[in-house]
Amino acid sequence: MISVTKDFKMIDGGVCAAAGFTANGCNCGLNKDKNKNDLGMVFSKTLCNAAAVYTTNKVKGAPIIVTKRHLEATGGKTHGFIVNSKNANTCNADGEEKAQKMCELAADVLGVAADEIVVASTGVIGQKLPIEPIASHVSELAAGLSPDNHGKAANAIMTTDTVQKEVAVEFEIGGIICHMGGMAKGSGMIHPNMATTLNFVTTDAAVSSEMLQKALSDIVKITYNCLSIDGDTSTNDCVLLLANGLAGNAEINADGEDYETFKAALYTVMMNMTRMLAKDGEGATKLLECTCFGAPDLDTAIIVAKSVIRSPLLKCAMFGEDANWGRILCAIGYAEADFDIDKVDVDIASAKGTISVCKNGSGVDFSEEKAKEVLGEDEIYIDINLNQGNTAAKAWGCDLTYDYVKINGDYRT
Repeated sequence: MISVTKDFKMIDGGVCAAAGFTANGCNCGLNKDKNKNDLGMVFSKTLCNAAAVYTTNKVKGAPIIVTKRHLEATGGKTHGFIVNSKNANTCNADGEEKAQKMCELAADVLGVAADEIVVASTGVIGQKLPIEPIASHVSELAAGLSPDNHGKAANAIMTTDTVQKEVAVEFEIGGIICHMGGMAKGSGMIHPNMATTLNFVTTDAAVSSEMLQKALSDIVKITYNCLSIDGDTSTNDCVLLLANGLAGNAEINADGEDYETFKAALYTVMMNMTRMLAKDGEGATKLLECTCFGAPDLDTAIIVAKSVIRSPLLKCAMFGEDANWGRILCAIGYAEADFDIDKVDVDIASAKGTISVCKNGSGVDFSEEKAKEVLGEDEIYIDINLNQGNTAAKAWGCDLTYDYVKINGDYRT
């Protein structure tokens, strides 16, 4: 799936694990629950090279438009970002004005240019964003910036999430120790293609903007774009990757071993956050991970794995702990890829063992009692062997439960 696979040391620190990055979060009043942060900030005094990937939804939140404009104006440079939850600032006549104002407010207290700050928002679509609560709390937010406050920022981006999502790793480039960390939010309205949810990754490795963008685009394809909770692609989705170079390695500006190591580290961070997003799907009780291997090429492997993981019928069967393998074959069968279904094998596995349910496109006998035991776990693995090549890909999702409907029945009110 990537040309370099390494075991990296997992570390604490989230989006502030990399040298030079600070963060903070607070409740400014957008969220009536005063125990929940709704405004966050991440900042590097050293100007960062940046890369980003955005939602493919034709309806794009105003923060997406302003962020793209700022990164284009600066040639892919930024000091950091300000972000709010509870209100998506989308489909509003004054949306761009409010998103720009958020950048200006942050830039004023941070002492940088407004176009050197980018912005993100998440929450309810179609409600005007009040700027006054943000304006009255931005100084407090900046004053509390610290590497220790990464958790406060991670809390600030949560909507229906039940847990904060942070990952960080340590890796080596040219004998220099580097760090990379990220935070993500997302629980519902999650579906490929990109980027599903808000995701922020920082690193102290020195990497050119061009190579950052190349790495991010490649890794998004095999992580976030292989994630589906409910089939809805949001209007505000983005992934932002910042590199301030403070680790001191020679800048990565071309393909090679250093670039492949960097990309492997990025995969580790983004893949683990993808799994966290899938496991915390709205109302979910089970993480589903589908691996398609034996494929003739990467695109085929991705298409098949994604087709299975986003099947509503399969999601319901996993919630009911029903080994209805016909639903897996059905989803494989309507995948828009070229392969011979008569060569396909399927296994279902968990910590309680593995059951083979299909061989050469046909069902095989298995113990329903054993299947019930396997599917009783909270992490379920669906392994598909196309037996038609040497390429593999993974996709992630969750089961579809009664609680998903309850959560989304009154999300706005």
